[in-house]
Amino acid sequence: MDKNILKTNKTYWDTHADAWLDRRTALPIYGMKFPTEDDLGLFGDVFDKKLLEICCGSGHSLKYHADRGAGELWGLDISNSQIELARAYLQEHGHTAKFICAPMEADADIPTDYFDYVYSIYGIGWTTDLQGTFNKIVSYLKKDGVFIFSWHHTLNYCAAWSCEERKIVIENDVMAFGKSYFDESWFKLPIDGTEVLLCNRKISTYINALAKAGFVMEQMVEQTDDETMKALDDDNYMSKKARMLPLSVCFKARKL
Repeated sequence: MDKNILKTNKTYWDTHADAWLDRRTALPIYGMKFPTEDDLGLFGDVFDKKLLEICCGSGHSLKYHADRGAGELWGLDISNSQIELARAYLQEHGHTAKFICAPMEADADIPTDYFDYVYSIYGIGWTTDLQGTFNKIVSYLKKDGVFIFSWHHTLNYCAAWSCEERKIVIENDVMAFGKSYFDESWFKLPIDGTEVLLCNRKISTYINALAKAGFVMEQMVEQTDDETMKALDDDNYMSKKARMLPLSVCFKARKL
């Protein structure tokens, strides 16, 4: 666990939590221009189930499950500001959850062999210790419990946001990459007038870490939603990019 990286990213989320209320990625959405839970049905029936969300953010995914009759909801997040938003949002809609403010890499007061589902929507990629995080998550789950998480697809990060040297260039329907798929080093991402620190991991890095932790893969989804794929007249940069590579990826694994 790299405390300097955690401190930088926690400071960002504590300071800018409100800014993401309109930009959030939360269920039923798994990612930008990506099939939704309504399309994929990865969770199935959560009625009376115990669920833990890693990086719960503003609580919108927790409410999604509460509205579907989940029996018990827990949320873990590194940011006090995010947890306060989530608590208020759930209370506003007549729901409650147990919240813990801690890094996902840390030993936290979370019961083991307890949850039917652990999930994370665009959160797991923030971890500074992927293997350690997966080892903790598998311990939280009951036998045959399910872990579902989504994140930016590795190829999407080879494309780069506002960092010109990392940006994918699309010209005459030909795409040129500015960053190696195999580069898993941490990099600075400018955002909201400051910076966060992120690591771009290969797909195999996630799958191998899941297997080592004691998970068996059930499904991996890396695709663009049908609407975007069919909208050939949409010349927007992100739409063109999404028709050439997946922007997000989603994993479903089960505890052995």
